[in-house]
Amino acid sequence: MCSKVRTQKISKLVGYTYPVLHQGKKWYVDFYAVDPVTKKMKRRKTFIPDDLKVAEKKRRAAEIIEVITMKLMRGWNPFVTTGEGTRPFIKFDDCVERYLDYVARMDRKKTRDSYRSRINILKEYIATLETPIVYVYQFDESFCNDFMDWIYLDRESSPRTRNNYRGWLFSFAEFMLARKYIAKNPVEHIKNIPEHEKFRKDLTPEMLEKMAEYLLDVDKPFYLACLMQYYTLIRPGELSHLKVKNISVKDQSVFVSKDFSKNHKDAYVGLNKAIIKLMLDLGVLTKPGNYYLFGENFLPNEKRSNADQFNRRWKVMRQALGWKDCYQFYSLKDSGIRDLANSQGVVVARDQARHSDVTTTNKYIQKHGVQDETLNFEGNLTYSRGIAGKKKMSDVEEE
Repeated sequence: MCSKVRTQKISKLVGYTYPVLHQGKKWYVDFYAVDPVTKKMKRRKTFIPDDLKVAEKKRRAAEIIEVITMKLMRGWNPFVTTGEGTRPFIKFDDCVERYLDYVARMDRKKTRDSYRSRINILKEYIATLETPIVYVYQFDESFCNDFMDWIYLDRESSPRTRNNYRGWLFSFAEFMLARKYIAKNPVEHIKNIPEHEKFRKDLTPEMLEKMAEYLLDVDKPFYLACLMQYYTLIRPGELSHLKVKNISVKDQSVFVSKDFSKNHKDAYVGLNKAIIKLMLDLGVLTKPGNYYLFGENFLPNEKRSNADQFNRRWKVMRQALGWKDCYQFYSLKDSGIRDLANSQGVVVARDQARHSDVTTTNKYIQKHGVQDETLNFEGNLTYSRGIAGKKKMSDVEEE
């Protein structure tokens, strides 16, 4: 037992175990290596063909063991896909610091400030990830695509700003490529989006009604997420951080903490009665206060899920309803602002959306409480079918 424990400790320190042949009904060579992301030892098997004779199986196994051993000793890891001659296990933070050293020597102050700002935004995005990037090999096309979506959707950036970030990210990847940190530029196949007009479109009242009917039948938890996006106007990244304890039925409000809000300010947002009714129907408010409101499958969970689950589930629904790509999960927020402004006025919509970063709204005094108009605003996505949900708000308050 002591020997086994000691071997496990040594293997974790070295990063792998030597390959071993196993003879039985199936012959195979196995070994363990550290998965750089999970930091845990994982097993890898290579099977020997069954149709070989015993002597040939042993010879084949010996060859496999020799090749794998040499590769492991040279730093190869079976759980990392990289190009030849690259240095995949350079810490990403070290790469960023090296990049900033080069930025510091650029001639124009405006360029230096711009690139430092973009790095800070990149770090802010990484901090939102459930599994933050650690090594440079994780800087791949999926990571870069998700970052671009976060810039455009979660931060409500314009197409031009998103495209500017794409250009900067390409140059940052070229910096990494030139130093053999990565094998190819992962931004190369990420395209710019049109800047002459807004790609994302609002949802019509008829579309909202159709969506409500569909989700009430097939996926009420995701319908709650859609109601939150439409009525509270809370960004997807912020929604993913909300906890059950942030919901107040008594005050009909949602608390958005500065720890995860876009503008780094605490805020109380009005909670529409339609949302509360659905929460009661789903039993959301009976869950522990420290549970994330939208965990896996949009149900309360102790573990936080990434914000991209909203877009993934939306795409499935969009395909089922036969909608075009221009209708996105964020279209719910656009539609909510439109409908609230038409119903209660643009100032009410501005405050509910927390648009303090828009130049034309900076002249207004932001309200810190919840405005009554947001609480009874009907909108076009009202939840009123299939529940004890036709309750009066007085009944809701008693519960």
